Amino acid sequence: MRTYLVGGAIRDALLGLPGSDRDWVVVGATPEDMVAQGYLPVGRDFPVFLHPDTREEYALARTERKSAPGYRGFVIHASPEVTLEQDLARRDLTVNAIALPAEHVGAKLDLAHVVDPYHGRRDLESKCLRHVTDAFREDPVRILRVARFAARFADFGIAPETMALMREMVDAGEADALVPERVWQELARGLMEAKPSRMFDVLRSCGALTVLLPEVDRLWGVPQPEAHHPEVDTGLHLMLVLDMAARLAAPLSVRFACLVHDLGKGTTPTDVLPRHIGHEQRSVGLLRGVCERWRVPVGLRELAEVVAREHGNIHRSESLGAQALVRLLERCDAFRKPGRFAEVLLACECDARGRLGLEHIPYQPRPALLAALEAAQAVDTASVAADALAAGAAGPRIAEAIRKARVAAVERLLARI
Repeated sequence: MRTYLVGGAIRDALLGLPGSDRDWVVVGATPEDMVAQGYLPVGRDFPVFLHPDTREEYALARTERKSAPGYRGFVIHASPEVTLEQDLARRDLTVNAIALPAEHVGAKLDLAHVVDPYHGRRDLESKCLRHVTDAFREDPVRILRVARFAARFADFGIAPETMALMREMVDAGEADALVPERVWQELARGLMEAKPSRMFDVLRSCGALTVLLPEVDRLWGVPQPEAHHPEVDTGLHLMLVLDMAARLAAPLSVRFACLVHDLGKGTTPTDVLPRHIGHEQRSVGLLRGVCERWRVPVGLRELAEVVAREHGNIHRSESLGAQALVRLLERCDAFRKPGRFAEVLLACECDARGRLGLEHIPYQPRPALLAALEAAQAVDTASVAADALAAGAAGPRIAEAIRKARVAAVERLLARI
């Protein structure tokens, strides 16, 4: 029985990066052996155990055989006869198919003793993402994983044979069999990487983007007014927006809102809604479809809808009067959810600065709108409501009295500016 540290922890150590989660593989053991040593079994589909002290995961070495299309279509074989090399062969990329014997794992990894049968160290040095074996084609999630790693390691290229294999998988319909939970998991992780645009570049290059997110794929080739968008192409603009979101360390909610804020520009008016409906409302309809398809969390969907519907109005908000500003704040639900409104403004800033040559221009609407919100929030709504009630008002008339007080507060603010 031998134990090895495998995968990302070694990859990142070789790259001089902070350590990632540690994964362990045990060779030459049975489940009974693991339990006898105090490990706690937790795996449902294959033998995984928690270490009795560290609670880190230890998996028995295993092989996989494709038995049906899609992510779950595998037969797992784990036994003491499975070698380390066989276990590493089922992994996605050579840079993740590197192992280190447990006796060389301490406060600092002794990298002189790595086991590297598939030349992952060489590919790390040459900055290449390359699949390990042809077994890569058996799991379509690996298409998304390669795209995500490309977003994390932005200076790495993808081996031509790996890109060709990914295209073959898409053409064979493997991407159609992906389950929503795994797609969203990988998309969310990719959006949070250092250069999220690369994930979408890779998915588009292999043809997977048109399968998974056709609403996004359609944005390439859609022209935009050069006066406002020096990059002209809507798809290119979207990639600049996503990378700006990463640059500003935006949370996932903001990055997802950036991804889907302009989907309506990829359709003609009659594709989704009647011709008189603007692209903002078409964007909302399309993003709802994306959220249903990939089971995006409700909170992210709600923020994305506000951004898609209101980002144009927020960009133009400096030209609005007090009444229009208060109506905008109400539509954004800013009085009830000021924290979410701050994220809406951050997404709008990413949109405004995600344009060629405009990356360093300060986004003026954000401080102005936050100041307007602060002024309106300073209104003593309980006192206004009590006065209105004493005057015989009820229901909508009380709400209107509160709105008028907020408008007056914002008017006073604008007069001081």
